[in-house]
Amino acid sequence: MQFRVARHTNNLQVIKSFYTSILGFEILGSFENHNHYDGLFLGFPNSNWHLEFTTSNEKANHHFDEDDLLVLYPETQNDYDSLLESLTKNKILLVPSKNPYWHENGKMFLDPDSYRIVISPLKITN
Repeated sequence: MQFRVARHTNNLQVIKSFYTSILGFEILGSFENHNHYDGLFLGFPNSNWHLEFTTSNEKANHHFDEDDLLVLYPETQNDYDSLLESLTKNKILLVPSKNPYWHENGKMFLDPDSYRIVISPLKITN
């Protein structure tokens, strides 16, 4: 199974820069003027998931709360440290987590649309 998270934004170029330059995602594809939408696909080659961001003449009307998150699990401690260093270097401030689990097991920050993202060095195991 493949997985895509799609989200509309008013700031496609800012989102593109944030996810590629700061978080290290790659541009997997893009489109222009497809039924009045422009968009791009971000992620990593050969993964079974990616993020899609779109923009159009309609303004995005986001409805989310403090528990709506994207959680990233870097593969290694070095990758985790590099992401945190990139966030710091780009003056992306950490924000407190409402859920104590994420406060204890990761670092939370906001993307340019104010969505919360957690970087966690832990892998979920059962």
